[in-house]
Amino acid sequence: MKRIVVASNMFPSEKHPTYGIFVHNQVELLRRNGVDVAVIANANPDKGKANLLRKYASWFMDYMKYVSANRKSISAVHAHYIFPSGVLAMLSKKIWNIPYAVTAHGGDLDQMPNKSPLIRKLTASIMKNADEFIVVGEALKDNALSLQPVPEDKLHVISMGVDTEIFKPLPAPETAGLIPSAGPAILYVGNIIRAKGLLELADAFKAVQAQTPEAALYLIGSRKDTGFTEELTQKIGELGLNNVRFIDPQPQAEINRWMNAADVLVLPSHIEGFGLVALEAMAAGLPVVGSEVGGLKFLLAEKRGVLFQKGDSEGLAAGIQSVLTDKEMHLDEEKIQEAVQEHSFSTIVAKLLRLYKGMGSSND
Repeated sequence: MKRIVVASNMFPSEKHPTYGIFVHNQVELLRRNGVDVAVIANANPDKGKANLLRKYASWFMDYMKYVSANRKSISAVHAHYIFPSGVLAMLSKKIWNIPYAVTAHGGDLDQMPNKSPLIRKLTASIMKNADEFIVVGEALKDNALSLQPVPEDKLHVISMGVDTEIFKPLPAPETAGLIPSAGPAILYVGNIIRAKGLLELADAFKAVQAQTPEAALYLIGSRKDTGFTEELTQKIGELGLNNVRFIDPQPQAEINRWMNAADVLVLPSHIEGFGLVALEAMAAGLPVVGSEVGGLKFLLAEKRGVLFQKGDSEGLAAGIQSVLTDKEMHLDEEKIQEAVQEHSFSTIVAKLLRLYKGMGSSND
């Protein structure tokens, strides 16, 4: 196998360390397993029409220049997100016959194709021309097939995986003092955006505090959507909630400390391709309450977590309260550990290496 080029429209930088961190983690996993990986990615999360044109034009030129100069040493391209990353992979296949795999993460199947007929057509074409097509969760398979038929032998479910060297149970002294409140700690980790169901979470936390006044809610994630953050903050004030704390994005090892210190992780998303943070919490030994959408309805099924209907704040509150107070509620620890192992880095990298080997053999 020669070099793998990873193309991604999301990748972390020193300024934005959590932007596309899951792609970075997979790249490092591949490198630790002996794969020669070159990354051509966009690390700028800033929006605005002018900025979008500038950053994507620069990324496009960097990719084409690199692949043109190094095409003889490239075994395959792995694009993360169908659009726009897959456009680059498809172009380099058409020009230089370099095979490619593309990983769909959720929004590129559920939302992006609906933005315009052109994007929908490009998405279908990228999927059709891919040598291997990957979805990060079972729920995305049907979405993919309804958009563009993909041969069964080319369609794979491979999550981004969980690093069990980072996300794992910790001894109590390692989390001492992290959470100042003496009451139960409810944790959310993710971007502070409407699609994550945080308005419903505020309503649910109101109900939880009515029964457990000392409960605290910690929201860890980026607040770049300032308009929504202001709306959420206003709602928290109107509901008279206390013990709600916003925390900036944290390194993964620190997130694991929070997961070990908290009592329950909540993920009330309206849409979720897989729900990687839920898997990370499971690996850390933290119970998860999540909405029954996308990959979560598979990941948390069979008593691996507590599911509720999306948008149902009462159901969310009941789920949280059941974890905090219902001693008869038992999650299936054996099935939780099976899921963690199924999505562990060692399992994921073995699947990727098999795919790369198959693509590389046709281009060597």
